[in-house]
Amino acid sequence: MSDGPIIEVTDLQKSFAFNHERIDVLRGLDMRVGRGEIVAIVGASGAGKSTLLHLLGGLDRPTSGRIAVDGVQVDRLREHELEAFRNRSVGFIFQFHHLLPEFTALENVMMPGFIRGMARSEIAARARRLLTDVGLSPRLEHRPGELSGGEQQRVAIARALVLAPPLVLADEPTGNLDTHTGEEVMGVLKRLHQTHGTTFILVTHNEKLASEADRVMRMVDGKIEDATR
Repeated sequence: MSDGPIIEVTDLQKSFAFNHERIDVLRGLDMRVGRGEIVAIVGASGAGKSTLLHLLGGLDRPTSGRIAVDGVQVDRLREHELEAFRNRSVGFIFQFHHLLPEFTALENVMMPGFIRGMARSEIAARARRLLTDVGLSPRLEHRPGELSGGEQQRVAIARALVLAPPLVLADEPTGNLDTHTGEEVMGVLKRLHQTHGTTFILVTHNEKLASEADRVMRMVDGKIEDATR
Protein backbone atom coordinates (compact mmCIF):
# COMPACT_ATOMS: atom_id res chain seq x y z
CA MET A 1 0.00 0.00 0.00
CA SER A 2 1.23 3.47 -0.91
CA ASP A 3 0.93 6.57 1.29
CA GLY A 4 0.05 8.66 -1.79
CA PRO A 5 -3.21 8.88 -3.74
CA ILE A 6 -5.10 5.62 -4.05
CA ILE A 7 -5.53 6.18 -7.81
CA GLU A 8 -3.13 7.79 -10.27
CA VAL A 9 -3.92 7.61 -13.97
CA THR A 10 -1.65 9.10 -16.61
CA ASP A 11 -2.34 9.57 -20.34
CA LEU A 12 -4.90 6.76 -20.40
CA GLN A 13 -6.13 5.75 -23.83
CA LYS A 14 -8.62 3.09 -24.85
CA SER A 15 -9.66 2.32 -28.40
CA PHE A 16 -11.94 -0.29 -29.94
CA ALA A 17 -12.19 -1.62 -33.49
CA PHE A 18 -15.70 -1.51 -34.98
CA ASN A 19 -16.55 -2.19 -38.64
CA HIS A 20 -12.88 -1.82 -39.55
CA GLU A 21 -12.77 1.59 -37.89
CA ARG A 22 -10.95 2.64 -34.73
CA ILE A 23 -13.11 4.26 -32.06
CA ASP A 24 -11.21 6.25 -29.44
CA VAL A 25 -13.14 6.15 -26.15
CA LEU A 26 -10.52 7.47 -23.72
CA ARG A 27 -8.11 10.04 -25.13
CA GLY A 28 -5.20 10.79 -22.85
CA LEU A 29 -7.14 10.88 -19.58
CA ASP A 30 -5.39 11.90 -16.35
CA MET A 31 -6.84 11.62 -12.83
CA ARG A 32 -5.84 11.40 -9.17
CA VAL A 33 -8.06 10.28 -6.31
CA GLY A 34 -7.11 10.58 -2.64
CA ARG A 35 -7.67 7.85 -0.09
CA GLY A 36 -11.07 7.96 1.53
CA GLU A 37 -12.69 10.24 -1.07
CA ILE A 38 -16.13 9.79 -2.56
CA VAL A 39 -15.77 10.87 -6.19
CA ALA A 40 -18.66 11.09 -8.65
CA ILE A 41 -17.94 10.84 -12.36
CA VAL A 42 -20.58 12.44 -14.58
CA GLY A 43 -20.94 13.10 -18.29
CA ALA A 44 -23.00 12.32 -21.35
CA SER A 45 -23.57 8.75 -22.52
CA GLY A 46 -20.58 7.63 -24.54
CA ALA A 47 -18.11 9.89 -22.73
CA GLY A 48 -16.20 6.83 -21.47
CA LYS A 49 -17.30 6.70 -17.82
CA SER A 50 -18.01 2.97 -17.61
CA THR A 51 -14.95 2.18 -19.71
CA LEU A 52 -12.84 4.09 -17.19
CA LEU A 53 -14.30 2.11 -14.27
CA HIS A 54 -13.61 -1.19 -16.02
CA LEU A 55 -9.99 -0.20 -16.57
CA LEU A 56 -9.53 0.99 -12.98
CA GLY A 57 -10.93 -2.31 -11.71
CA GLY A 58 -8.84 -4.50 -13.98
CA LEU A 59 -11.88 -5.78 -15.91
CA ASP A 60 -10.36 -4.53 -19.17
CA ARG A 61 -6.94 -3.41 -20.38
CA PRO A 62 -5.99 0.03 -21.73
CA THR A 63 -4.64 0.62 -25.20
CA SER A 64 -1.90 2.71 -23.59
CA GLY A 65 -1.22 4.78 -20.49
CA ARG A 66 -0.57 4.07 -16.82
CA ILE A 67 -3.03 3.02 -14.09
CA ALA A 68 -1.85 2.77 -10.49
CA VAL A 69 -4.35 1.63 -7.84
CA ASP A 70 -3.34 1.27 -4.21
CA GLY A 71 0.33 1.20 -5.22
CA VAL A 72 -0.17 -1.48 -7.91
CA GLN A 73 0.44 -0.69 -11.58
CA VAL A 74 -2.66 -2.40 -12.90
CA ASP A 75 -1.87 -2.04 -16.60
CA ARG A 76 1.22 -4.27 -16.18
CA LEU A 77 -0.48 -7.17 -14.41
CA ARG A 78 -0.86 -10.58 -16.01
CA GLU A 79 -4.28 -12.22 -16.09
CA HIS A 80 -3.86 -14.31 -12.94
CA GLU A 81 -2.43 -11.26 -11.16
CA LEU A 82 -5.45 -9.21 -12.23
CA GLU A 83 -7.78 -11.79 -10.69
CA ALA A 84 -5.92 -11.56 -7.38
CA PHE A 85 -5.89 -7.75 -7.58
CA ARG A 86 -9.67 -7.58 -8.12
CA ASN A 87 -10.36 -9.92 -5.22
CA ARG A 88 -7.98 -8.11 -2.87
CA SER A 89 -8.26 -4.43 -3.73
CA VAL A 90 -11.55 -3.61 -5.49
CA GLY A 91 -15.25 -4.00 -4.75
CA PHE A 92 -17.75 -3.62 -7.59
CA ILE A 93 -21.35 -2.35 -7.53
CA PHE A 94 -23.33 -2.31 -10.77
CA GLN A 95 -26.68 -0.90 -11.87
CA PHE A 96 -28.02 -4.45 -12.07
CA HIS A 97 -27.27 -6.34 -8.90
CA HIS A 98 -25.86 -9.57 -10.41
CA LEU A 99 -26.93 -11.56 -7.36
CA LEU A 100 -27.08 -15.34 -7.62
CA PRO A 101 -30.82 -16.16 -7.47
CA GLU A 102 -30.48 -19.60 -5.87
CA PHE A 103 -28.52 -18.30 -2.87
CA THR A 104 -29.66 -16.27 0.14
CA ALA A 105 -28.66 -12.67 0.80
CA LEU A 106 -26.11 -13.91 3.33
CA GLU A 107 -24.62 -16.44 0.91
CA ASN A 108 -24.41 -13.86 -1.89
CA VAL A 109 -22.42 -11.53 0.35
CA MET A 110 -20.14 -14.40 1.38
CA MET A 111 -19.19 -15.30 -2.22
CA PRO A 112 -16.02 -13.16 -2.50
CA GLY A 113 -14.72 -14.80 0.67
CA PHE A 114 -15.36 -18.27 -0.76
CA ILE A 115 -13.37 -17.26 -3.86
CA ARG A 116 -10.49 -16.12 -1.64
CA GLY A 117 -10.61 -19.40 0.29
CA MET A 118 -11.55 -17.91 3.68
CA ALA A 119 -13.01 -20.00 6.46
CA ARG A 120 -16.82 -20.11 6.26
CA SER A 121 -17.24 -18.94 9.87
CA GLU A 122 -15.08 -15.86 9.32
CA ILE A 123 -16.71 -14.73 6.08
CA ALA A 124 -20.22 -15.46 7.47
CA ALA A 125 -19.52 -13.21 10.47
CA ARG A 126 -18.33 -10.41 8.18
CA ALA A 127 -21.35 -10.80 5.90
CA ARG A 128 -23.80 -10.68 8.82
CA ARG A 129 -22.21 -7.51 10.18
CA LEU A 130 -22.39 -5.75 6.82
CA LEU A 131 -25.96 -6.82 6.13
CA THR A 132 -26.86 -5.45 9.54
CA ASP A 133 -25.01 -2.22 8.69
CA VAL A 134 -27.15 -1.80 5.55
CA GLY A 135 -30.37 -2.52 7.43
CA LEU A 136 -31.03 -6.06 6.26
CA SER A 137 -30.56 -8.11 9.43
CA PRO A 138 -34.14 -9.51 9.16
CA ARG A 139 -33.54 -10.58 5.54
CA LEU A 140 -30.38 -12.70 5.78
CA GLU A 141 -32.07 -15.92 4.63
CA HIS A 142 -34.16 -14.36 1.86
CA ARG A 143 -33.25 -15.04 -1.77
CA PRO A 144 -32.96 -12.14 -4.26
CA GLY A 145 -36.42 -12.83 -5.71
CA GLU A 146 -37.89 -12.20 -2.26
CA LEU A 147 -36.22 -8.78 -1.92
CA SER A 148 -37.13 -5.37 -3.34
CA GLY A 149 -34.84 -3.63 -5.82
CA GLY A 150 -33.42 -1.39 -3.11
CA GLU A 151 -32.83 -4.36 -0.81
CA GLN A 152 -31.06 -6.25 -3.59
CA GLN A 153 -28.78 -3.26 -4.17
CA ARG A 154 -27.97 -3.17 -0.44
CA VAL A 155 -26.95 -6.82 -0.67
CA ALA A 156 -24.72 -5.93 -3.63
CA ILE A 157 -23.15 -3.10 -1.59
CA ALA A 158 -22.46 -5.45 1.32
CA ARG A 159 -20.91 -7.97 -1.08
CA ALA A 160 -18.63 -5.27 -2.50
CA LEU A 161 -17.38 -4.39 1.00
CA VAL A 162 -17.16 -7.82 2.62
CA LEU A 163 -13.42 -8.25 1.98
CA ALA A 164 -12.71 -4.67 3.12
CA PRO A 165 -11.24 -3.47 -0.20
CA PRO A 166 -9.63 -0.02 -0.16
CA LEU A 167 -11.57 0.93 -3.32
CA VAL A 168 -15.18 0.44 -4.42
CA LEU A 169 -16.23 1.19 -8.00
CA ALA A 170 -19.96 1.78 -8.53
CA ASP A 171 -21.44 2.03 -12.05
CA GLU A 172 -24.87 3.73 -11.88
CA PRO A 173 -25.59 2.16 -8.47
CA THR A 174 -28.99 3.90 -8.24
CA GLY A 175 -29.82 3.90 -11.96
CA ASN A 176 -32.32 1.05 -11.73
CA LEU A 177 -34.11 2.44 -8.66
CA ASP A 178 -36.83 5.00 -8.09
CA THR A 179 -35.78 8.42 -6.75
CA HIS A 180 -36.59 7.75 -3.10
CA THR A 181 -34.90 4.34 -3.04
CA GLY A 182 -31.90 5.76 -4.90
CA GLU A 183 -31.49 8.44 -2.25
CA GLU A 184 -31.70 5.78 0.47
CA VAL A 185 -28.98 3.72 -1.24
CA MET A 186 -26.75 6.79 -1.56
CA GLY A 187 -27.28 7.40 2.16
CA VAL A 188 -26.15 3.82 2.87
CA LEU A 189 -23.00 4.35 0.79
CA LYS A 190 -22.15 7.56 2.64
CA ARG A 191 -22.72 5.95 6.03
CA LEU A 192 -20.51 2.98 5.12
CA HIS A 193 -17.88 5.38 3.80
CA GLN A 194 -17.80 7.15 7.15
CA THR A 195 -17.60 3.83 9.01
CA HIS A 196 -15.02 2.04 6.88
CA GLY A 197 -13.04 4.88 5.25
CA THR A 198 -13.35 3.20 1.86
CA THR A 199 -12.69 5.18 -1.32
CA PHE A 200 -15.80 5.23 -3.55
CA ILE A 201 -15.89 6.16 -7.23
CA LEU A 202 -19.44 6.47 -8.55
CA VAL A 203 -20.47 6.81 -12.16
CA THR A 204 -23.90 8.45 -12.29
CA HIS A 205 -26.22 10.48 -14.51
CA ASN A 206 -27.98 11.78 -11.41
CA GLU A 207 -26.63 15.28 -10.72
CA LYS A 208 -28.33 15.42 -7.31
CA LEU A 209 -26.59 12.25 -6.14
CA ALA A 210 -23.31 13.45 -7.65
CA SER A 211 -23.54 16.63 -5.60
CA GLU A 212 -23.38 14.50 -2.43
CA ALA A 213 -19.87 13.30 -3.30
CA ASP A 214 -16.70 14.94 -2.01
CA ARG A 215 -15.71 15.77 -5.58
CA VAL A 216 -17.31 15.67 -9.03
CA MET A 217 -15.30 14.78 -12.13
CA ARG A 218 -16.93 15.64 -15.46
CA MET A 219 -15.97 13.58 -18.50
CA VAL A 220 -16.14 15.05 -21.99
CA ASP A 221 -14.97 13.20 -25.12
CA GLY A 222 -12.83 10.69 -23.27
CA LYS A 223 -11.11 13.10 -20.89
CA ILE A 224 -11.80 14.60 -17.50
CA GLU A 225 -12.49 18.25 -18.24
CA ASP A 226 -13.45 19.40 -14.76
CA ALA A 227 -12.90 18.17 -11.20
CA THR A 228 -14.68 20.29 -8.59
CA ARG A 229 -15.36 20.06 -4.88
